Amino acid sequence: MSTEHKLGKPLTRAFFARSVHAVAPELIGATLLVNGVGGVIVEVEAYHHTDPAAHSFRGPTKRNMVMFGPPGFVYVYRSYGIHWCVNFVCEKQGSASAVLIRAIEPTHGVPAMRRRRGLHDERSLCSGPGKLTEALGISDAHNGLPLDAPPFALHARIGKSVVAAGVRIGITKAVDLPWRYGLQGSKFLSKPF
Repeated sequence: MSTEHKLGKPLTRAFFARSVHAVAPELIGATLLVNGVGGVIVEVEAYHHTDPAAHSFRGPTKRNMVMFGPPGFVYVYRSYGIHWCVNFVCEKQGSASAVLIRAIEPTHGVPAMRRRRGLHDERSLCSGPGKLTEALGISDAHNGLPLDAPPFALHARIGKSVVAAGVRIGITKAVDLPWRYGLQGSKFLSKPF
């Protein structure tokens, strides 16, 4: 779907001031834009501070400090020393819980995404956390920025989305928790449910 679609109401920081387990599935179908480039969120994972797989589990560090701040901000980290990953901080300040954005369906600025990723196939542009940050131009320069102000824009989904749930991907701790959420049947997921 390379045609730009209708956007729902803008999501504010208050949207994130709730349980990470309420926010994560509600992000499925929302639209994430960075400087006007992005698309529909089709896959996320929830990370709670009580979860051994969360970066915040062992307490605050220089890297994860944003997670301990107020909700509605962006936490960007480097994965395996290669890819940037983008997370949305949730719950009250100090909770240190966040939602990892795993995949989006490209809908806005597809030519820019193709240039950044060096490929044409829309299905592969943003079907993984490192792919989507490269396609959207997200880096550590975005760490700590609010989600409700430029360069970010986040819009609520319009209508209902059928949300699938399953275990998270690529972790070695708390692997059995069903905290991965995705748009049922989407061809833009990083991995099918």
